[in-house]
Amino acid sequence: GDSDGGSEDLVLTPAQLIRSLEQAWLNEKFAPELLESKPEIIECVVEQLDHMEANLKRSKKGDLKVSIHHMEIERIRYVLSSYLRCRLVKIEKFLPHVLEKEKSRAEGEPSILSPEEFAFAKEYMANTETYLKNVALKHMPPNLQKVSLLKSVPKPNLDCFVFLRVLERQENILVEPEMDEEREYTIDLEEGSQHLIRYKTIAPLVASGAVQLI
Repeated sequence: GDSDGGSEDLVLTPAQLIRSLEQAWLNEKFAPELLESKPEIIECVVEQLDHMEANLKRSKKGDLKVSIHHMEIERIRYVLSSYLRCRLVKIEKFLPHVLEKEKSRAEGEPSILSPEEFAFAKEYMANTETYLKNVALKHMPPNLQKVSLLKSVPKPNLDCFVFLRVLERQENILVEPEMDEEREYTIDLEEGSQHLIRYKTIAPLVASGAVQLI
């Protein structure tokens, strides 16, 4: 990242940048909902890949280091592509809920969609509504020609359980009971420990980077 006027969070070494991408990828892969967009990380990773490829072109052919660096580039490209595909799958699967969440977010609250994803989501939503209308709804009785996609499409299951690794110690995390006769209780999450816990309990910690889904 550029330290002149840029966010301090983006002043990362190449290794730190790739770790940030991998963390975002794993969190997105294992979280049941669409997470906050990371366009700055994506942009920096693409720039880093371009820089690495430019260096390879200047290297001597046949050098073992060239093969190793080429494999590293392919690995990073795979993680980046997998991350973006995972987000697109969630956008398509939970489309009306994603757009509703984006619409209702408070001013200053981070967006869950990048500008490109938002444009894709709006176009996908419009095409879906047009398809439903032309293929099915116009042939239905007048009282059945309206359908709410928000009510028809299942929401992300925030009650599912996820595995996580604690990156920063957390105290007094409120855990909801599994059965009616049980009471709420709090737990401390020690740095480096691993847990299986309900996603919505630790969703804010995923967003803050205090825990890593695995």
